[in-house]
Amino acid sequence: MLVTNCELNLFLAIRDRIVTVKNTKKITLAMKLVAAAKVRRAQDAVVATRPFSETLQSVFGGLIERLGADSLDLPLLTSREVKTATLVVVTGDRGLCGGYNNFIIKKAEKRIEDLQAQGIKVEIITVGKKGTVFMNRYRKDLVVATYECGQNPSSVEATAISNTLLNRFLGDNTDTVEFVYTRFVSLIASTPSSRTLLPCSATGIETQEDEIFQLTSKDGDFSVEKTVIPAAEPQDFPSEMIFEQDPAQIINSMLPLYLNGQVLRMMQEAVASELAARMQAMQSASDNASDLEKNLSQQYNRARQAAVTQEILEIVSGAQALEE
Repeated sequence: MLVTNCELNLFLAIRDRIVTVKNTKKITLAMKLVAAAKVRRAQDAVVATRPFSETLQSVFGGLIERLGADSLDLPLLTSREVKTATLVVVTGDRGLCGGYNNFIIKKAEKRIEDLQAQGIKVEIITVGKKGTVFMNRYRKDLVVATYECGQNPSSVEATAISNTLLNRFLGDNTDTVEFVYTRFVSLIASTPSSRTLLPCSATGIETQEDEIFQLTSKDGDFSVEKTVIPAAEPQDFPSEMIFEQDPAQIINSMLPLYLNGQVLRMMQEAVASELAARMQAMQSASDNASDLEKNLSQQYNRARQAAVTQEILEIVSGAQALEE
């Protein structure tokens, strides 16, 4: 088959694009599988910390029942007039996860504007590189501390953050602490949320439910099963039990542990949301690559068919001219 230089260049260009799209599809599928493996690891970390959280909640509930929530007068449980608010903004360290980082930054910006409209001074602590870069560029005067989140948050990182929050709250540098993070809903849905962490609520500690998400696969597709875990039953402390320390002091010493656990839990939930968003983004990219590959293949086949048809017409026309 004879083709012109223009047609040959068209064939080569389409073929090269098909090869590029196929290679891109392989990369996005691989990134999806890597994100899925990290989601599984993140959920294992949440499950591993659950027994400690349950025990802590049970002891809290028992002590609060023994003393009565209204009788507790502890610094971390005391609400005061809010003049300064600290926002902890949790984002990811990397991109390629759809609108995950943009959504949480928009949520934080909206909350900052709402607080400032009420005449409340705002401080920002960022967790994650994306949030740190944004806030240092546009809200640098409000940033008081920055931390990295990583793909596998640990109690060491959570402790560093919670210690900073405790020092600022107990040192009267701030009157309330709010976490702005992404709450994991499902594999295809996450919700940017704002939650008050300090001051703590005694009744909130003892009645808080929990959720465990398990990544599963069925017919080659990933899905998430959600299990709601009720609040741990309060531990029964007999009335004749004598405490070496005052129960209120015990609660006061346990509150930092609770705070650390909550910080770790929200970081783990944010990481799970980021990874789920990356899985969906890579799946969408793979689907788009498949569609583009199909369209390019059709263009390539049509171009070849047109070239063959054109050549046949030219041969027939030449044969007819010779007969005449």
